[in-house]
Amino acid sequence: MVVKDQGSIESYIASPEKLKNLYRRVLVVVSLSQIFGGAGLAAGITVGALLAQQMLGTDAYAGVPSALFTLGSAGAAFIVGKLSQRYGRRTGLATGFIVGGIGAVGVVLAAIMNSVIVLFASLLIYGAGTAANLQARYAGTDLANDKQRATAISTTMLMTTFGAVLGPNLVEMMGRVALSIGVPALAGPFLLSAVAFIVAGLVLFIMLRPDPLEIAKAIEAHQQKMNKDNKAPSLHTAGNKRGLAVGATVMVLTQIVMVAIMTMTPVHMKHHGHGISEVGIVIGFHVGAMYLPSLVTGILVDKVGRTAMSIAAGVTLLLAGLLAAFAPSDSMVLLIVALSLLGLGWNFGLISGTAQIVDATEPSTRAKTQGKMDVLVALAGASGGALSGMVVANASYAALSLAGELLSLLLIPVVIWSKRA
Repeated sequence: MVVKDQGSIESYIASPEKLKNLYRRVLVVVSLSQIFGGAGLAAGITVGALLAQQMLGTDAYAGVPSALFTLGSAGAAFIVGKLSQRYGRRTGLATGFIVGGIGAVGVVLAAIMNSVIVLFASLLIYGAGTAANLQARYAGTDLANDKQRATAISTTMLMTTFGAVLGPNLVEMMGRVALSIGVPALAGPFLLSAVAFIVAGLVLFIMLRPDPLEIAKAIEAHQQKMNKDNKAPSLHTAGNKRGLAVGATVMVLTQIVMVAIMTMTPVHMKHHGHGISEVGIVIGFHVGAMYLPSLVTGILVDKVGRTAMSIAAGVTLLLAGLLAAFAPSDSMVLLIVALSLLGLGWNFGLISGTAQIVDATEPSTRAKTQGKMDVLVALAGASGGALSGMVVANASYAALSLAGELLSLLLIPVVIWSKRA
């Protein structure tokens, strides 16, 4: 696809200053979309398990909503990646967000009809918004150099914080709004998700011009033409494969641990007498910790290194699992600390893992490869969400937290291996 509406591609290749200004503009536009995307994502996370519990009448399948929209995000991640590779980030991301908004509308309709089948189908579609929200972090890196990539990722994730923290804290209010129009209270947050996802998609579709990935591909083609006799790519290819493997492993493990514990925390709290507003507070802190530290994390990943921050992710998730397992069930403070550490560990893992994926990809295949990596991450989250309810139903929330803590320890040998390799 060729940039037609805001100057020729050649002008960005010829002018580093113009390219730098475009890079900044892309970060602003993607960050704006992430504010809305974060609100859409967090609102659904907060009440998804509770809605399923209410409709199904059992805790055993309370993790199914998280598993379904995460599974839906896996399929959507692949499609969004393919669309982005062929038509640019603008088309791929906008499509994902708008489809996710349609899925949120379907969840509301399912609650009105009390139809589990419609609920499950809609949650799969809702996952497209989750996929777009996650893949938007890559758009900021397309025009970044290797010393800016983690910072670019973290900048867009930081802006997700505003919506992500606001979403859970609007749960009670949206429940009242829903009841006032004849919709079940637990479906109210999905009304917010629908509007937020669709607005995020429209922001990208209207404002993300020229497309950063198209510019990056043109710059890559220009550099290859200038250096066609360079023999280095064969060595780079080996490094690419290792970087992809390590980056994917870091993101997959952190996603499994985070989703499993996060999914069952609202159910665990409800069983111990906590109300929906208290659940919203805990999840709000958790989601805030997932995104708010991003800017500092990105700087650390760029300065301290991908390996050190991946190890930090494993250690932080270990502490989160231990605290969640042994904290008194009636202690809001300790639950907030545990879920905040869980979010922070995920933040460290996602940004350091994503930076390694970006380092290991070239613009000509970048979006497609990144989409495939996010499929693995989404499937990992789906597995964590699906199994979490069964573990809690057959054992306990503490057992689930301890299992997550042990799994997080696997990050350390993986990244040490990569450094030695």
